[in-house]
Amino acid sequence: MTLKTFKGGIHPPDHKRWSSHKAIEDCPLPAEFVVPLAQHIGAPSVACVAVGQSVAKGQEIGTAKGFVSVPVHAPTSGEVVAVESRPHPWGTSLPAVVIKPDGEDRWSTELQSADPGKLSVDEIVNRVRLAGVVGMGGAAFPAHVKMSPPPEKKIHTLIFNGVECEPYLTADHRMMLEDPERILQGVALLQYVLGAERVVIGIEANKPDAIALFEQHCLGTPVEVVSLQVKYPQGAEKQLIAAVTGKEVPSGGLPMDVGVAVHNVSTAAAVTDAVVHGRPLIERVCTVTGPAIREPKNLRIRIGTPLSHLVEACGGLVENPGKIILGGPMMGFTQLGLHVPATKGTSGLLLLRAEDVDRHAEGPCIRCARCVQACPIRLLPTTIAAYARRNLLAEAAEYCAMDCIECGSCSYVCPAAIPLVQAIRYGKAAILAKKRNSS
Repeated sequence: MTLKTFKGGIHPPDHKRWSSHKAIEDCPLPAEFVVPLAQHIGAPSVACVAVGQSVAKGQEIGTAKGFVSVPVHAPTSGEVVAVESRPHPWGTSLPAVVIKPDGEDRWSTELQSADPGKLSVDEIVNRVRLAGVVGMGGAAFPAHVKMSPPPEKKIHTLIFNGVECEPYLTADHRMMLEDPERILQGVALLQYVLGAERVVIGIEANKPDAIALFEQHCLGTPVEVVSLQVKYPQGAEKQLIAAVTGKEVPSGGLPMDVGVAVHNVSTAAAVTDAVVHGRPLIERVCTVTGPAIREPKNLRIRIGTPLSHLVEACGGLVENPGKIILGGPMMGFTQLGLHVPATKGTSGLLLLRAEDVDRHAEGPCIRCARCVQACPIRLLPTTIAAYARRNLLAEAAEYCAMDCIECGSCSYVCPAAIPLVQAIRYGKAAILAKKRNSS
């Protein structure tokens, strides 16, 4: 069988054996939920509840502000005990709604189910927007925006990302094995909305059970199941498009520029919940894993659950972690502790021991070009990083710094342990800040 892929990339150990065989478990409710009002790309929501107010499960507690924004909802029924800034996974304190559960887990009576066959395209998109659905592969981009391309950007190919190429993470894998019907109903809804002629579910070859299951479920339907080579970052949007269609998204462009839309398989399941059942995005599957955790698991968690509670649900720590990462080891973000809450984009919680953390000192660049060979965008990472570190922003931009997807492949292969992706990330932020200040 010929496996499709893209140019460049790396092959880190996947470490999925910790949790790939573990069925999804429901995480018990914590004593307190901290629901951030900023959880996605775009404008954060604004609190619409007050301290002392009683809320129901699924009730809106944060109102969207703007088109690229979504509301947030109560993860359970209970009392609002605070609306204040709390520590956030993004590394600062941001506004949040704090809810003390009442133990009833009572759904809001305002939520209404619907027959999707009787809904218009606009009604489906609006139900997804009101449900606060965002991309669940990590980027957390509002789903209704992707479902509303400009009329001149005709979508002919719709790709569903079942790759999950990040090491350690297995949440999407378990979702595909345990809830294929829910995913495929969302696939059909998104195809209807976008009018795509071709629909593809891309799955890496290290998930043969998921490939076989979806091939069986998709027999006699217009949905193709494409097996992809095991390579990182195979699940990155532009690389997935290149592997499946052979098309390259232009520099500075979006998938819609080549007639393609990409959604995560877990996002498709959330679309089903929103459209069919009227249920907002208040929970997701998260992989809690790593050598420092006593019992790695795939947990169905409520948004706003403290990370410390997730660790407790997995039997606690074997030893104090040397590094805490929200997400995977390649593109995840290091956390200072377990006091921050899970958000809609929390696909994994990785806890490494001190001995698992590579602490090599940075050395000089030896011009080996391994970063160039690994870069899936075909950039010159060492050149861009050097310009960024010297604040030569115009030069960094000239070498297409803004096209970097921050996958970390360059840093992974660098024998000199140069923090290339961190330098490029700084350069990108500085370029954007300069543009904002000059406008």
